[in-house]
This record gives sequence, C-alpha cells and structure tokens, in this order.
Amino acid sequence: MIEEAPSPINSAKLRKEMGECAVKVAKAVNYVGAGTVEFLVSDLDKSFYFLEMNTRLQVEHPVTELVTGIDLVREQINVAWGEKLSFTQDDIKLTGHAIECRVYAEDPDANFMPSPGTITRLRLPQGPGVRDDGGVYEGCEVSIYYDPMISKLAVYGKDRPEAIDRMRRALAEYEVGGIKTTLAFFPEVMNDAVFIEGNLDTGFITGFNERKKAVEPDEATRDMAAVAAALAYKQRQKSVSVAAASGETKTSKWALTGRMSAMNNRF
Repeated sequence: MIEEAPSPINSAKLRKEMGECAVKVAKAVNYVGAGTVEFLVSDLDKSFYFLEMNTRLQVEHPVTELVTGIDLVREQINVAWGEKLSFTQDDIKLTGHAIECRVYAEDPDANFMPSPGTITRLRLPQGPGVRDDGGVYEGCEVSIYYDPMISKLAVYGKDRPEAIDRMRRALAEYEVGGIKTTLAFFPEVMNDAVFIEGNLDTGFITGFNERKKAVEPDEATRDMAAVAAALAYKQRQKSVSVAAASGETKTSKWALTGRMSAMNNRF
C-alpha cells in the first residue's frame, strides 16, 4: 500500500469541502475522539462520495503528521483523557509532501500472498525526511495469526518530486532478510511514469501490472541478454589485461574494481 498527502489530484478547495463534510458526519452521531472519514473522488467532475468512517487513526496517519507537524497520537490520547484539541482547524497548514509505503510480509510475485517466518536481517533506512514506524527486529517471527505489516515507511519532501526521490533512496537502504516483503514492489512503483505524473485512481495497480507485464522480457530473452553481457564482460576483461600488461591502460584500478563489482551484482 502507498499513501500520499496531499493527494496529487485533490485541490485545496476539494480538501476543504471534504473536511467540512467529515465534521458533519461526526456531529451527526455525536462522535468524540479520533476518527477518520473516507471519501472516493470522481475523476470526471471531482465530486466526492462518502465511503466509510473508522473510529480510530488510520495506518496512513504518518503522512498527515508529516505535512501538518501535528502529533495525532498524542492528540488522540489527550482527547481520551478528557482534554481538548491543542489546535483549531484554522491552525492547520499543509506544508510539503509526504508518501508512505506499508511494508508487509507478503510476496509480490505470488499475488501478495502472506510470507510468515523469522526475520534474519533488518536494516532500516535513515536520513533527513525519513520515518519508519515499525516494531520488528532481527530474530523476530512474523506469525500467521496476526496482520503481516512490518512497518510504515514514510518520507517527507518540500514537494512531490523530492518526496519520491527520498522514498527511492529509503527503499534502497531498507533490508529485510528471511522472508518475502513488499519492499521489492515499491521501487518499481516509484519509477513508474504514471505514478510519477500523479495520474492515480483506484485502477492504478491493475494498470501498473499490465504495463509491467508488457515490458518484461520472456525467459529466453533474459537468458540471451545474460549470456551476451557475460561474453562482453569477459572480452573487456581480456582487453584490460592485455592493455595492463603493455602499460597502455589509463583506467584506474578503482574504476575497474567498481565496474567488476557492478557486473557481479547484476548477475
């Protein structure tokens, strides 16, 4: 799952209208406490329709916290304690852009089937604008009896392109060993042209899978490419060896080592 705030398709006016409607929904049932009202927005005329209300914070709450600077969990606890919110609606200002990827113990190559097991390695991303809300550790067992979510990886940037770049970097640093996870799926989405353009709707994943299938080479083509690359690599190594023996090479050993490492990692 991938969440964003603000949504690329939602204008400030539309968000304001949905917010006012959400308040009416809560007042209609005398609701007190944290809650999330969800709507679906039409691509045709940007009209919106009530979907459901969850009487709690959503899993997506980190994206809201990042663009508003408000600690929603703290506010939820304070309200439950009988206190009032520390802010009004007029105090809320949206700044920048946030994206969240829900890291699940699921296999993207097997229709996202659960992948329970023991986490043998865990390396979390760090750096400016990166937030990971997780509760697992190396040696931890992901059970079949509970939700397979491992963490909520969220990033913040001054705008959407920066947020996407930060998410790419964070995903490249994130490592989970011992089980299959959705970490293999998200980088492909972050590099998808339709996602980058922000043309998102409820059919995005279906369209994404179709685009991916259309460009994926068959097994024979992949094998031929691997053989061709290996032969080309071997020929380059031979040329480098001959040049080195004759003292004609001007390529540094650092560069050669880097190229060899990159080739070995690819195959």
